[in-house]
Amino acid sequence: MTAHLPRRRTERRGLRLWPVGPVLALTFATAVLVAAAVFYTGWDLLGARGLKPEHRLDSSTLFDLVKLSFGVVAGAGALVALVVAYRRQRVDEDGALREATRLHTERFTTAVAQLGDASPAVRLGGVHALAGLADDAPTRALRQTCIDVLCAYLRLPYTAEPDLPADDAEARHAYLSLREVRHTVIRLIRDHLRLAPEDPHSWQGHDFDLTEVTFDGGDFTGAHFSGGRVNFTGAEFSGGRVVFSGAEFSGGRVVFSGARFSGGRVDFHGARFSGGRATFASAEFSGGRVDFSGAEFSSGPVDFHGARFSGSTVTFASARFSGGMVIFTDARFSDGTASFYSAWFSGGTIIFSGAKFSGSTVNFSDARFSGSTVTFASARFSGGRVTFTDARFSGDRVAFTGARFSDGTVDFSQAWFPGGTVDFTGADGVAPTGLVPPNGSPFPAGLTLPRTWDPARS
Repeated sequence: MTAHLPRRRTERRGLRLWPVGPVLALTFATAVLVAAAVFYTGWDLLGARGLKPEHRLDSSTLFDLVKLSFGVVAGAGALVALVVAYRRQRVDEDGALREATRLHTERFTTAVAQLGDASPAVRLGGVHALAGLADDAPTRALRQTCIDVLCAYLRLPYTAEPDLPADDAEARHAYLSLREVRHTVIRLIRDHLRLAPEDPHSWQGHDFDLTEVTFDGGDFTGAHFSGGRVNFTGAEFSGGRVVFSGAEFSGGRVVFSGARFSGGRVDFHGARFSGGRATFASAEFSGGRVDFSGAEFSSGPVDFHGARFSGSTVTFASARFSGGMVIFTDARFSDGTASFYSAWFSGGTIIFSGAKFSGSTVNFSDARFSGSTVTFASARFSGGRVTFTDARFSGDRVAFTGARFSDGTVDFSQAWFPGGTVDFTGADGVAPTGLVPPNGSPFPAGLTLPRTWDPARS
């Protein structure tokens, strides 16, 4: 690993100070203006109308004039001293910052060299040294540089345990050593993101570039990713357990685009996505288990556009989608299980337009759709099973316009329609089970069906 600071991070502009002559002239002019303003204000408040003329100056008046002259000279000297002292303070501060930066650079070079050492123990020392450097960094840019290097270490090529040669003890020992170093980096990032923003060692608001990192474990429990940009684009979650339970993603931008959840377990239980933007566009959920149960999605948009849910178990049970926009357009649910059991969709827009539900089990049982707009327009339900049993549709509008249903794939048994509108205009195929009330039963207000499904009522 190259041990140097990125040029764009470390270039410093020299201390910019105006020439002393213009500064003194400006200071004197400001002082005169302030004195004139104070004099005029006092004159006005005292109600003075003029000055009493004196044709001859006595000794007392002359002495007062002399004292006034010396006072003006002393004031001018004080102003000069103040300007010079300020400039000296600025120069001293800049010199101290330069010295701190120089020492930081020396320590940084040593720590990065440790990261490239063959010994796992030395690399662990380098990881902790870089974290300490980030805490002591004299500027925000230098702290970001330390964080960038730790993230870059995670992005280095890495062979996960399933890909190790069989019966190769040496390769396994090397893998376990490297995994310990990597998990230490993850733990240090988490610990610093748990600190309050006002803590001098908090890393909240910084950028974390974790593109294409292979995760075979790691704990981000309770971390607060607030502000900045957190990038997991193309990351591989291939084994072990990666935990984001109780993590908070607020402000800034969180990107899981193209991430692959292909094994092990990834736990977002109780995580909060608020403000900012979180995107899982084109992510692949294949194998393993991904748990969003109890998660909260509020304010800013959450994007699952084009995501693939196949051969895995993904659960949004009891999740809360409120405010903002949740996008599942063109998502594919196939050969796996996706559960929205008891999820609550309220006060926002949830879009499943163009989604395809085929060969999988998707469960919306006991879900609540209230005060929001939910659309399954042009969605395709073929094969597998999608159930809305005991779901409650109330509030705004739920649209299945142009959706296509095949026999026995969708179940609305005991679904409730206490308010709002549920629109199946233009839908075709076989009517979902339990949607059309039997003859003689009251027809739910706000429910619109195509004539082919219920000619007598629609």
